[in-house]
Amino acid sequence: MTTTFAANPQLSTPTASPLLRFEQLGLAYPTPKGPYPVLENINLEVQAGEFVCVIGHSGCGKSTLLNTVSGFAKPTSGRVLLHGQPIQRPGPDRMVVFQGYALLPWCTAYENVHLAIDSVKPNLSEREKREIAMEHLQLVGLTTAAGKLITQLSGGMKQRVAIARALAIRPEVLILDEPFGALDAITKEELQEELLKIWNTQKCTVLMITHDIDEALFLADRLVMMTNGPSAGIGEVLSIDFPRPRNREDIMEDPYYYELRNGALDFLYNRYAHDEDA
Repeated sequence: MTTTFAANPQLSTPTASPLLRFEQLGLAYPTPKGPYPVLENINLEVQAGEFVCVIGHSGCGKSTLLNTVSGFAKPTSGRVLLHGQPIQRPGPDRMVVFQGYALLPWCTAYENVHLAIDSVKPNLSEREKREIAMEHLQLVGLTTAAGKLITQLSGGMKQRVAIARALAIRPEVLILDEPFGALDAITKEELQEELLKIWNTQKCTVLMITHDIDEALFLADRLVMMTNGPSAGIGEVLSIDFPRPRNREDIMEDPYYYELRNGALDFLYNRYAHDEDA
């Protein structure tokens, strides 16, 4: 697939060393019947500042793949490198935002963000911690809700808090595990727009799982499409070269958008249709 659109100027040049590299990555879970191979022969490079979406049918190992980056899962073969060094454990340079928010419900929005800052940067003064927390709540449009308990917030507001908490410690890699999957369509589109603004400001690298092709085409520089499990791998990678900043209406009026969309649909529902009996 070719395009005449300009490449994203935020990305590193093709000759630059990648921020992340998956090398022959494989991962199997132990079971009473023997190892169950989830991932096999994953090879991928991600440049600093890149926005990459991962898509595939349920059970293909998308979350497991990103868990090897966060450090929550260890490969059984191959490795994942960050700045050329193998990832061994979780760290504040890689933060995760889950679909289920993972916030402390007995704390306020501010306290959830402050706790993350205090845990990672305990030597900062209380004034500095408060300024950073409020800065990031403002970034996601929640300044007026800072003092509200998590139980008093809507789903979209909770996800904004989770994003603010992750970004407040300035990670190099932001890992998003289908963060907008449980939200209504209007709230989802609003948060997609906010995420792009934040990403453009923070300049962090984003790895995001999604089941929404349109979401991926609007947000990402590349779409990594996974084959079905067991022993899932990367079947194809689509480059999404729409110039930034992006306008949703302009993109959806472009014929190239539907060329990409149809290619992704063909991959998922024809070439790698989900086998319910697998």
